Amino acid sequence: MKLPVSWLRAWVDVPWNDRELADRLTMLGFEVESLAPAAPPFSGVVVAEIASAAPHPQADKLRVCKVNAGPDHAGGGELQIVCGAANARAGLRTALAVVGAQLPGDKTIGAAKLRGVESQGMLCSARELGLSEAGEGILELPADAPVGASLRDYLRLDESLLEIGITPNRGDAMSVLGIARELSAASGRPLRAAPHPDVAPARVQIDEQFPVRLMPGAGCARFGRRIIRGIDNRRAVPVWLRDRLERAGLRSISPLVDVTNYVMLELGQPMHAYDLAKLKGGLQARRAAPGEKMRLLEGSQVALEPDVLVIADESGPVGLGGVMGSAASAISGSTTDVLFEAAWFDPAVVAGRSRRYGLITDAGQRFERGVDPTGQERAIERASELICAIAGGRPGPLRIEELPEELPRRSPVPLRASQVRRLLGVAVPAAEIQARLRALGMTVESPTADGWHVTPPSWRFDITIEADLIEELARTGGLDAIPEAAPTGARIIAGSSEAHSSERSVLQLLAARGYSEAITFGFTDPALQAKICGTTDAVGVRNPIASNLAVMRASLWPGLLNAARENLRRQRERVRLFEIATQFHRATGGSVVERRMIAGIATGARLPEQWGSPRTDSDFHDLKADVVALLSLGGRAAECRYEPGASVPSLHPGRSAQIARDGRVIGQLGELHPALVQEFDFTYGPLLFELDYQAVTQNAAVRYAPVSSFPQIRRDISFTVAADETFGRIAERVSVAASTRLLELRVFDIYQGKGVESGRKSIALGLILQDLSRTLTDADADAIVAAVRAELRSSLDARIRD
Repeated sequence: MKLPVSWLRAWVDVPWNDRELADRLTMLGFEVESLAPAAPPFSGVVVAEIASAAPHPQADKLRVCKVNAGPDHAGGGELQIVCGAANARAGLRTALAVVGAQLPGDKTIGAAKLRGVESQGMLCSARELGLSEAGEGILELPADAPVGASLRDYLRLDESLLEIGITPNRGDAMSVLGIARELSAASGRPLRAAPHPDVAPARVQIDEQFPVRLMPGAGCARFGRRIIRGIDNRRAVPVWLRDRLERAGLRSISPLVDVTNYVMLELGQPMHAYDLAKLKGGLQARRAAPGEKMRLLEGSQVALEPDVLVIADESGPVGLGGVMGSAASAISGSTTDVLFEAAWFDPAVVAGRSRRYGLITDAGQRFERGVDPTGQERAIERASELICAIAGGRPGPLRIEELPEELPRRSPVPLRASQVRRLLGVAVPAAEIQARLRALGMTVESPTADGWHVTPPSWRFDITIEADLIEELARTGGLDAIPEAAPTGARIIAGSSEAHSSERSVLQLLAARGYSEAITFGFTDPALQAKICGTTDAVGVRNPIASNLAVMRASLWPGLLNAARENLRRQRERVRLFEIATQFHRATGGSVVERRMIAGIATGARLPEQWGSPRTDSDFHDLKADVVALLSLGGRAAECRYEPGASVPSLHPGRSAQIARDGRVIGQLGELHPALVQEFDFTYGPLLFELDYQAVTQNAAVRYAPVSSFPQIRRDISFTVAADETFGRIAERVSVAASTRLLELRVFDIYQGKGVESGRKSIALGLILQDLSRTLTDADADAIVAAVRAELRSSLDARIRD
């Protein structure tokens, strides 16, 4: 939120300079992101009046202007300025940079000749002075701007502007009044009303009302309105009001629009102005009917859903409650009669509707966080007095419709002095506790010797428990005023468990294998998730921050794929990422199941670029080696079976596998499906794995295994089997046949092609044999090999090759 410091000082006379004021706000919990003057430094720029503007004799697009810059320049005479702005005309008061002026960007103005005509300065645009990003033509000033005066002084460009970060729970602070309340409490200075000196209170001059009906349960529990007739919406907006709006980041449009925006910024109550002539019958706050549509102020037409709150007349919706008005009732320059609206909308009814329709509005942001349910009268009165002072008009009576049972109620919150002392680590005197809370607008009652009942004011939605009140005491007293103290109490040091590997060991292993940890959103795109995970019952987000983040992730792969793509776009040739996070599934019955997973992605070369080996792209077996290393942390890698073909549609059907252990699937690995490779614009298919984190870190029971003191013996065996036979089944049958004497099984050759029957593959195994009690003889080894051959023939239809 941006606002000028002078606007705050109009509400509360704080004793601090601008820098100290900004520091105090930060200590109060409102981070000041910037404190800067309204315009960048420049000098030598004055208010001037164009006396005449004649065409340049040598250039069609240039004008030769005679400019009056006041008595301090050219001896009170006129300066000749060559200007190319289309709006340069006689009688215009504008900004003149005289010879020697210093403009933003270290630009110095000097005398020059343009197409043979001398120019003694420069008429400036708002962009050239750093006042605006856009600058069509030279700056136009009011007709009463004092000629010869310094432009910085006249426009108060040295005034400080604050940019404040407001946390989502403090909707009450999204206004000048809200911040002024905080400064008043911190400084002890009282709040004061801040009408502009030229603005008088509006007097009721007509007895005319507009009927309004609130439908129970719709989400609008309070609706204030007032008719004002005879407004001239084409009048100029006063400089002071226009400057405050522009320095708060809003553009001046017309008296009615500017006044409603001004009241919203000042009081925090969004308002809407309807063209009274365009309304048909009374207004009704209700939910949208099936099939209803509405054209919004910005021109788009939206289809309304039944959970959307609308303000409607007899012809249909004329406003999207708490978000934006309809083009059907929009005000224009010809509007003379207006209906002012200030309402209270339930935050739960407004939340998410703006993003659903792609509309992020200032009003929507405030209603989502909550506005004061008692502030509607004040806002309408303020808007009425401003519009009548600026554009004339005859106000009618102010009327309020409300549903008292649907308005929020502030219940007393108990507060104990002992709890204040325990949480803050310092005792706060009882009188000071009461003074600080009352300064924030709270009602404090003392039912017991050790505590109080504190009722928050109507505008504080965030005060619900005792800890909230203690936080307020810490804020207003200053966190820097609380002395540092060492923590006290018993420290319990938990022992490590042998049943599970630590997360640190997992992180270290993957880092050693070249992976970097990633942290991605828990939300993802529903369409992308459906392509990656298949048709699962996704867990939706009630109020998504964006349409492509509308469901909770059922897999960690969408976030990792997006992260890898962004890394590759930034010329990272070799990417290895992993993440440990939660995935979400809808269980039978509708409950949400959370499951902690570890997932990774690998793209690019097998090894970083080096002279010792040629570049080779990573493949399925490289990824499998990483997965085996992970599963070996707990000593249970040998128990896992790798079954061809993953159960998810996002992996290549011929280059993927699912991992099973103890009769259940614990993960998937493989290469991304070619269709998704193309959709993500990858050059080569990235490799992915995802495992149940619990299964990865679950350790096998530690058992003693004796080490043989007798030599090993090796025998090799070669055979052919069906091309789709897995090594897991082969290893299982070899282990059964060789029994306990098989120390290790090695695969040293796999071949398909010439010399091998079609549909089969040749495999060569190395059997490392050893006995615990004696040295194996050649006869022992030959017997084991014969048993293995027989088992492979009978179980796998293996054909032994000699």
